[in-house]
Amino acid sequence: MENTHILFWLVKDISWCMIWKTLGLLMVVPTLGIAIVIAWRTRAYKSELAHNLAIVFWITANSYWMGSEFFGFDTVQVAPHVTGKHLALVPFLIGLGILAYYYLVQKPREGRIAAVAKL
Repeated sequence: MENTHILFWLVKDISWCMIWKTLGLLMVVPTLGIAIVIAWRTRAYKSELAHNLAIVFWITANSYWMGSEFFGFDTVQVAPHVTGKHLALVPFLIGLGILAYYYLVQKPREGRIAAVAKL
């Protein structure tokens, strides 16, 4: 499943690069869908879940950005100094926040629990 996921992701991004709108938009569904399934399947492993959720939000942001360019609202000003494309920062930052939480809070906590268990 992970290898198929990479194939769909590459086709989506190649379609974006080549401005093949229909194929690019169609590839969002399997690319994002498989990423969600992978995250769900790894939910018991905090490290894997954090990284796979970050990928889900990365693909979401990437797909939104692609759509903003395809539909021409990437340069539309939605707030001072903020364009439609900049809104892709929301899911990018959510993914980054998930990873920051994992590395700054969860992983150190796991290390302390493992150290106590050895005592």
